[in-house]
Amino acid sequence: MDEKGRVSLPSAFRRGEIDTFVLVQLQKPYLTLYPEAKWNEVEDRLMDFGSSDPASMNAVRGILANLAEVSPDKAGRILIPSHLQAAAGLDGSVALLGMSSRIEIWDPATLRAQTDGAGEAQAKLDALALKLGR
Repeated sequence: MDEKGRVSLPSAFRRGEIDTFVLVQLQKPYLTLYPEAKWNEVEDRLMDFGSSDPASMNAVRGILANLAEVSPDKAGRILIPSHLQAAAGLDGSVALLGMSSRIEIWDPATLRAQTDGAGEAQAKLDALALKLGR
């Protein structure tokens, strides 16, 4: 992330006709970047969740109040607003993880701490990887 809070998107995510993304913190401690069409699906599911009771709707409101619509500049960079930088503890280097239809944006040290603590889940994933590699 540069000093202005801009991050270059991976070229695979810039291909096609996507010009608007939604940047949101659905789960702490990282941010998630969705193409607008995918975000619309996620938002529908959030609204369904929120309709179950007032406390759930307040949680959804908190998420929606802090999201940002972003568009890549000519160099393929998006601007991460300062309130989202602070929410995810981003300062300087960031880790971008392609997760199929979205990108997660992490503080690298926080990501390492999360993945190092995977324990039993990592062992299950290792076993699956062996099966997939046959």
